[in-house]
Amino acid sequence: MSRGRNCISGLRDATPAVLPSLLLCDFGNLEREIEHLEDAGVAALHLDVMDGVFVPNFTYGMTIVSALRKLTELPLDVHLMMVHPEKYIGQFCDAGADIITVHAEATNDAPAILKQIRDLGVAAGIAVNPETPISEIAAAIPHADVALVMSVHAGFGGQSFIAQVLSKFEEIRSLPGGAEIMLEIDGGINDDTIGQATEHGAQLLVAGSAIFQHEDYAAAIENLMSQVKCLK
Repeated sequence: MSRGRNCISGLRDATPAVLPSLLLCDFGNLEREIEHLEDAGVAALHLDVMDGVFVPNFTYGMTIVSALRKLTELPLDVHLMMVHPEKYIGQFCDAGADIITVHAEATNDAPAILKQIRDLGVAAGIAVNPETPISEIAAAIPHADVALVMSVHAGFGGQSFIAQVLSKFEEIRSLPGGAEIMLEIDGGINDDTIGQATEHGAQLLVAGSAIFQHEDYAAAIENLMSQVKCLK
C-alpha cells in the first residue's frame, strides 16, 4: 500500500482529528514544537505553502517539508496555495508530503493534477475557497482522497470563520465519489466553531491560533476536542 493510502487509512481511523497548522509555530525551535505536538497526540501536521501570487502572503516551500520529514513520522498534509502547482508536485512528494492538496482556482485541469499526485503514491486533495461553488470541483472529486473547504479567505491566519461554507460538505457528499472522500476544513477553527464544523461533517479540522496561542498544546487540543459534536 502506498504511503498516501496508509495516511488516509490512519486518518480515517482517527477522525474527527485536529490538525495543527504550523504557520504560527516557533520555527526557531522546530524540533521542540514537533515534540510537543507529538506528545499532544496529534494525528497529522498541516503545512500551508503560499507563493505570494495565488495568495498575497508568502510562507515556506519544500525545504521546510523536508526538515519536518526528518523530525517526525507524523503524516504531513501539504496544502499548496500556489499557481502552477503541477510544476512542484514531484518535489513536494520527494520532500516527504503524505497528502498534497491543490486549489481548484489554481488549475484548469484538477483531475489531471490529482492523478499526477496519486501516481507518485501520495494522497491527493482538492481545495475550494469560500466563494467557489462545489460544482467547480465535481469532476475532481472521484480523483481525490480529501476535499478541503476553506472557511476563511486563503492567505492569512487569524481571520473570522465563514459559517456559510459548511453547507458545502453535504454538497460534496452528494457528488459521485463524494461518499468516501475525507472532508477537511481550514480557517477560523476554535472553541466556538469546531462544533459547527463537525456537526456538518468535517473530519479533519485545521487549527492554528487555537493551538499555538497557548503554552500547553495538549490542553488546547483537548479543549477543542471537547467541543466536537457528532458527525452527521
